[in-house]
Amino acid sequence: MKKLVVTLSAFAAFTGSALAADMAPRAYTKAPVPVAAVVNWTGCYVGGGFGYGMWNQENTRYDDRTPGVRNRLTETATTGGRGYLGTVQAGCDYQFAALGTNFVIGAFGDYDFASMKGTLNYPVSTLYGDEKLSSAWSVGGRIGWLVTPNLLTYFSGGYTEATFDRIDFHNNLAVPPVSVNYIDQQTYKGYFLGAGDEYALSFLPGLFWKTEYRFSEFNTKTNPVYNTATNTLTTESLDSKKWTHTIRSELVYRFNWGGPVVAKY
Repeated sequence: MKKLVVTLSAFAAFTGSALAADMAPRAYTKAPVPVAAVVNWTGCYVGGGFGYGMWNQENTRYDDRTPGVRNRLTETATTGGRGYLGTVQAGCDYQFAALGTNFVIGAFGDYDFASMKGTLNYPVSTLYGDEKLSSAWSVGGRIGWLVTPNLLTYFSGGYTEATFDRIDFHNNLAVPPVSVNYIDQQTYKGYFLGAGDEYALSFLPGLFWKTEYRFSEFNTKTNPVYNTATNTLTTESLDSKKWTHTIRSELVYRFNWGGPVVAKY
């Protein structure tokens, strides 16, 4: 009987010490803070898309029959046109990590295939012609701020040229209308300013969606007027000053998605 009592006491002491040890506080190690890769905007890209635009212009008719002297024949007349465009683009950006990774600058070039049409009245006459902006190209830069790691807002600016096709002026009083004279294809040079945003699409790494509004102003150009029947210069010319407004939306593929930039959470 004594032996049983001693055994039970020993068992109780053992289980009690084991339970106390199990209930003692344990030291836990802190799990490492996870990191998530975000878009790295440093690198190069290509893109393409579509848009819509309009142009307007001021035209003034001059008499050039006296060498070295231009006599103004009419007051300035305003006309314009509108239509669609397709665009392709390539460029490179740099993201300034030293400034909190929010500041981005870049350089780019693009080319537009356009069909922006309007009707031009030869100032103070019964002559009318169809005028079309058929292409344009631009080179410039942009500066932007990352609103979120995946969303860039920016301003752009640079140099641009636009090509307007030949204009054949017809006398609308004639039946059928007959081409009387024409202005040959002309290229206008100027500058552009724009603003837009670009967003990293999550379903395909490297793919971005960009939308931009752009205003362009071109230098005044003196356009010689030719006689259609003889293809010779007439004694008149037309000064034209042009502006364009476009909105474009593109899909952009960036070659350096992801990368070393990380965000902690």
